[in-house]
Amino acid sequence: MSASKVRFQSRLASGFKRFFSSTEEERLQDEANDPPRPFIEHFIDLRDCIIRCVLAWVVAMVVVAPFSPWIIEALQQPILSSGLHDQGVTVEGLEIGVGFSLFMTTMLWGGTILSLPALLYFIFQFVFPGLRRHERNIVLSTLIAGVVLFLSGVWLCFSFTLRLAVEALMAINTWMNVPVTILQVESYIGFVLKILLAFGLAFQFPLILLVLGWLGLISAQTLKSHRGIAIVLIFTVAMVLTPPDPLSQIIMAVPMCLLYELTIILVRLREKVNAEAME
Repeated sequence: MSASKVRFQSRLASGFKRFFSSTEEERLQDEANDPPRPFIEHFIDLRDCIIRCVLAWVVAMVVVAPFSPWIIEALQQPILSSGLHDQGVTVEGLEIGVGFSLFMTTMLWGGTILSLPALLYFIFQFVFPGLRRHERNIVLSTLIAGVVLFLSGVWLCFSFTLRLAVEALMAINTWMNVPVTILQVESYIGFVLKILLAFGLAFQFPLILLVLGWLGLISAQTLKSHRGIAIVLIFTVAMVLTPPDPLSQIIMAVPMCLLYELTIILVRLREKVNAEAME
């Protein structure tokens, strides 16, 4: 191993140690900043947290509501980018109440996503007074990483996979001699949302492993030795969650494999920090 690589790993491990561990002085300061309080005060804080979360969610839904038509139009982009619209394929409503149903769906989903940062902030305010500095850093890092991974999965799906999925499914319909030219909008939007959610949740898998490694329940050596099984499992999950075309499966599975390798590196660094702390 080169000297520059050793220095880089040493600096990275030192940074991890400062960020995810605390000194005795910091522990005493945390205890002084959060003295024991009566149960009723914790209950009041919980009540305030719930009220703030509900208000943030309602406000976010009100903000999203005027943009509902644009959101529905954006979700139809895979049809346009795939060229199916030019071939006569359209997305249409077939019931009188479809507009209101789509309005409620986009408002609820959009409001939840838009209010997520505020919801996390209010939850942090309630939980963090009972946590030490390094514990707050761990929780914050995990949640931020989870949000970033979820949005990355959704972006990857919307940018690439959805168009391929729509093309593949329409090609299968044509091959089976049941060509489809009208897509029911509720069914189509539901299909799109399920695929986007599946990608976002699938990208949480490496984060779960990272948390288990952080807690000492899984070692880096275990993750490394079971790499082959993990890759097979990842491709199996991708096969189940994506439409029946190999390219969509690869688009989901390859980033997950890379995240798995990153998880091994981060768990190994955590183990190194723990080993140095015990010396």
